[in-house]
Amino acid sequence: MRTPKEQTRVTGRRIGGSVAGVVALAGLAGLAWATRGVPAALGGRLAGARAERAARSPQFRDGTFHNRASSRTAPTPDSNLFREMIFGKQQRRPTGAVPLVRPAPAPDVDRARELNLVWYGHASTLIEIEGRRVLLDPVWSDRCSPSDAVGPRRLHEPPVRLDELPQLDAILISHDHYDHLDMATVRELTARQSAPFLVPLGVGAHLDRWGVPPHRVIELDWSQTHRIADLEITCTAAQHFSGRGLRRNGTLWSSWVVAGRQRKVYYTGDSGYFDGYAEIGAAYGPFDATLVQIGAYDRAWPGIHMFPEEGVAAHLDLRGGLFVPVHWATFNLAMHDWSEPVNRLWAEAKARDVRLAVPRPGERVVVDDPPPVDGWWQAVA
Repeated sequence: MRTPKEQTRVTGRRIGGSVAGVVALAGLAGLAWATRGVPAALGGRLAGARAERAARSPQFRDGTFHNRASSRTAPTPDSNLFREMIFGKQQRRPTGAVPLVRPAPAPDVDRARELNLVWYGHASTLIEIEGRRVLLDPVWSDRCSPSDAVGPRRLHEPPVRLDELPQLDAILISHDHYDHLDMATVRELTARQSAPFLVPLGVGAHLDRWGVPPHRVIELDWSQTHRIADLEITCTAAQHFSGRGLRRNGTLWSSWVVAGRQRKVYYTGDSGYFDGYAEIGAAYGPFDATLVQIGAYDRAWPGIHMFPEEGVAAHLDLRGGLFVPVHWATFNLAMHDWSEPVNRLWAEAKARDVRLAVPRPGERVVVDDPPPVDGWWQAVA
């Protein structure tokens, strides 16, 4: 027989064990909840004919894709970066609500000369060109992450729902990072639209896994062109990297040229500054407008994202007309202040006499009559 004190200890151990078991089960349940859908979101891998085609690319060697010049292909964490993440005093989120605009119907203009841009946030942008509609890097999910429970969360809502988009003629993807290629958005666009997805080599493996019909997936290498009606859409070089899991550079990354009979737009995708911009400008320019990445830069990864001043240099190399910045405002992906990219851009554009438009998310920019830059972001920064 146990004494009362001994029985109390035994009971306490049993209760403690039960509590620990409940906590462990809750932890496992939480982990399962946080990682639900992650395997599918990681996407597919190159195999069969797709892998054989990738192996023939001039950009592919030793089992992976490469930039033209040697460059650091991923952020390199160091003690300074971790210190900034924890103790940095940057204002990396807006202090007020980001103003959104619901775009009105496109203006009734001569379709042969039509060129409008609707920036929805981050890199997601609609090009309205000569009666055609081309959507770039659509990400409508709350997080840019393989999980819908953890990862960088949106700092503003999308200004329109996916079911409010016009009928699209093409959907372009620049590379497979989560802030540019989103499984949930792709699946909804597959169901709601009939437009093809134009992607760099290898990215089609992800779309295959997510149920996009093969006839709607068009994979291109750098300098390859696909025609849709009167549009010539060309996959062009960029300096970046790829990967949705532990493996790097299993798919290609790119920029894009969208050219009609009279109007042309260039989109950088994600890229460091490199001499390819001058070559693209000479081969495909001049451009009526450029959509240029300006945010999520850091000294820890200078070769894969441009600083704002480099974005202006790229625009000039490209022989661009109107500069419209993208890749800022929507996700907190670097250590700089939320408003720093566009403040630096505005100063550099004025110093170098570059035409600039900085729309609110959802605001339509008529390229031939852009809105004046009014510093709207400073009121919420």
